[in-house]
Amino acid sequence: MNPTTVQPGQRASQYDAFYAARAGTGLVGHLYATAMGEDYPAEVGASSSCDWHLLGLLTARLRLRPGRLLVDAGCGTGGIGLWLARALAVRLEGFDLSPVATAQAAARRTAFLGTHRDRAVFRTAGFENTGLPTGHAQGIVCVDALGRATDRGAALSELARILAPGGRLAVTRALRRGTNPQWHDQLAAAGLVQEHVDERPGEPAMWERLYRLWIEHAVQLRHELGEIPARHMLREAKQTLPTLRGRRAILLTLRRLPHGQAGMGSADTMTRPNSHPGDRPTGRNPQ
Repeated sequence: MNPTTVQPGQRASQYDAFYAARAGTGLVGHLYATAMGEDYPAEVGASSSCDWHLLGLLTARLRLRPGRLLVDAGCGTGGIGLWLARALAVRLEGFDLSPVATAQAAARRTAFLGTHRDRAVFRTAGFENTGLPTGHAQGIVCVDALGRATDRGAALSELARILAPGGRLAVTRALRRGTNPQWHDQLAAAGLVQEHVDERPGEPAMWERLYRLWIEHAVQLRHELGEIPARHMLREAKQTLPTLRGRRAILLTLRRLPHGQAGMGSADTMTRPNSHPGDRPTGRNPQ
């Protein structure tokens, strides 16, 4: 769920209202489950395009050893990061702009990690200033959240800063079909290289189904969530629906090179299965 472009304080308030309202009803989760069908990971309960296939890709692309640290950037209520922390036996730090979301994420730790709940912590922070130490994490995951950043270049640089040498950042992105990706200058400036591009061909159709369900259930959404959260959801649905047929969704895996490899280009060091015409570095920035 992505509110329209507003100031960070207003965005945080919008997210707070949405997460608080969603906690009081099962309607939003039911609509996500209906739109995704068997691909919906109910336990995760994310407000994003996260499905079982994406969870599998994330575990494969991050390549984290047990005990390493994973950061969930724009974590929402924490389901994706907590699922990965349990599956990979890693430590987790999540951050989000919404204090309501991070409080809900912290409350979910026992359900995922049991007696190891202290392996996960959550904080309120924005993408451009996470407050995390340099070289802190061996892996970062960012699902449908980078678009929340006021300055995506600054956000990417901040995520790269907190990533340890050799660590990986897995981020979902949306592009216009037939256009060249525009992120390579930004990756170079941040000290990252492109390792994999995985296509997510079913993602646009999932959003189309979900948005149509939101519009179909507009009265019920207003009744159960309240006027303001429902209004933002319906606005998002109506504004985004016309753009989905031209949408290309991917999972982009980036890596901070280990020490001693800083001068090597991605074409020299990385393999990129599932590539797409136009994925070759062209010297521009994301999206």
